[in-house]
Amino acid sequence: KVTPFFDLVLAWNIGISFGWLQNDSALAQVGLMGVKVIAVIALGIWMLRAESRLATAALGLIIGGAIGNGIDRLAYGAVVDFALFHVEIGGTVYNWYIFNMADVAIVAGVAGLLYDSFFGAHAAKAP
Repeated sequence: KVTPFFDLVLAWNIGISFGWLQNDSALAQVGLMGVKVIAVIALGIWMLRAESRLATAALGLIIGGAIGNGIDRLAYGAVVDFALFHVEIGGTVYNWYIFNMADVAIVAGVAGLLYDSFFGAHAAKAP
């Protein structure tokens, strides 16, 4: 326990985001890595064509997070998650998903892309 609302724990995520598609077979792991490689290439092409610094940085965060999680998957056959936020309300403990810093980078990158698409210089302006 680090604080009353944050713990360091060890969790091996053999699935994808939020623990979906849990499967530790070799074929499933190869399939996940293949999808990840295709996604990183597509995001890299998008990053090369990005028209704003925010979009470029956001895509870099997403790519970096995906590569970081991919390294874990190659090294350990699963992604190492360790951060857990929780709150106790009325005697019941509510936990968030366990995550790692690569996940933080991905979420920050997605938030940056959303911000850029709605409020950036090239966002669609209402008449």
